[in-house]
Amino acid sequence: MSDWLFKRDEVKAFRFVRCGFDAQSGVATLVYAFDDGSEMTETVTVPGAPFALDAARAKAVEAALRLLHLIAGVSYYKAAVPAEIRIDAYSIDKDTAAFLETVYVNGLGEFAYRNGLNLHGKIAFPHVDTPDSAGAPTLGLREHALVAIGGGKDSLVSIEALRSAGVEQTVTWIGGSQLIAACAARTGLPTLNLGRALAPELFELNRQGAWNGHIPVTAINSAIMVLAAVLHGADQVVFSNERSASYGSVIPGTGEVNHQWSKGWAFEKAFGEYVQSRVAADLHYYSLLRPLSELAVARQFAKNSHYDAHFSSCNRNFHILGERPANRWCGVCPKCHFVFLALAPFMPKPRLVGIFGRNLLDDASQAGGFDALLEFQDHKPFECVGEGKESRAAMALLGERPEWREDALVARFNREIRPQLDPRELALPPLLEIGDEHRVPAALWEKLRAQFAA
Repeated sequence: MSDWLFKRDEVKAFRFVRCGFDAQSGVATLVYAFDDGSEMTETVTVPGAPFALDAARAKAVEAALRLLHLIAGVSYYKAAVPAEIRIDAYSIDKDTAAFLETVYVNGLGEFAYRNGLNLHGKIAFPHVDTPDSAGAPTLGLREHALVAIGGGKDSLVSIEALRSAGVEQTVTWIGGSQLIAACAARTGLPTLNLGRALAPELFELNRQGAWNGHIPVTAINSAIMVLAAVLHGADQVVFSNERSASYGSVIPGTGEVNHQWSKGWAFEKAFGEYVQSRVAADLHYYSLLRPLSELAVARQFAKNSHYDAHFSSCNRNFHILGERPANRWCGVCPKCHFVFLALAPFMPKPRLVGIFGRNLLDDASQAGGFDALLEFQDHKPFECVGEGKESRAAMALLGERPEWREDALVARFNREIRPQLDPRELALPPLLEIGDEHRVPAALWEKLRAQFAA
């Protein structure tokens, strides 16, 4: 420990000090520092050690490890957002630097907006001019998917789609959530629980006035899973981000700020291409649900009641570290509002009310929350929720159904909001159409397209 004191506005440089991986224990260490201050060490643990690595696999592990080191650094960099970035132990080329700058600027978009910061043109990764022309090796990975599970409806739709297509899969998550563990167990498939321990110094910096806020956690989790896939010899890393994730909240005077940028298409495309060109040529990173809207995903989920008593998309549940909440839905956050509204057109009302424990659309006190989803007198919430047009179409459909239209918020929509909207823009079928922007392997997509369209 040095006698260096953290003074946020006086920090000159953020340093990527070094990273390492112990094949005997499966533990990766990621080390960072500000200026000449104390080292901050994060650890990521991949179960299954010891890992036997031949030369090609060892090279791919090193590339995946460096990618993780560079992306996970965003958690620490944001504490002071200094003007200078240093990479002490290795060098990167211009293309890697440009990729990282895109991830940091866009992934910290909401963080910057909430803290009154402008990061555009401020983040510059040091690089060498000679491009890394070696290319990634082909490792001969087996056909097997590591599928990220978050405990919500989306990943469960992906898991069941892969099962129906006959793809071998391991249900994978990061951290100690009991809710996710219970959901994973419910799938009956092999599971992989990856460990991530943030450097304890980060919490001390927060107490000392560090900048704080939202980070692109999906980017970090993607990099962790790529490392795990290389170690376990799996040829696919699968997420479940739909196309609505690519659209942010439009804020007057600021423009678009996307809370879920690292769940969007721009990140998926850039990250997936980087992995295939720099880590392993036969490792495919993709989101299985990218061609679908949130409503189309909700329609798929509603076909199967197997997870009704286990899943939860409520983010407030995941703020309770590790503990499995007794009630899986808080009923008052934007995620609860949106999932209830998105499932309502596709599910019998008693089943949906049974899942949530109450009817959220018959509670007049929740009007403000649903107005934000509809983008009525407010912008879309900073949450992983669908587009305003999806919420408006779902509400309009419920407004025509006898079992829903007397509920307080549906009746209010019909009375006060619907007359202000263009009826042609409230149709549901166009929002269920399947898009063509995705990285799903062609043979798999051929099997699944008809299933998703039905």
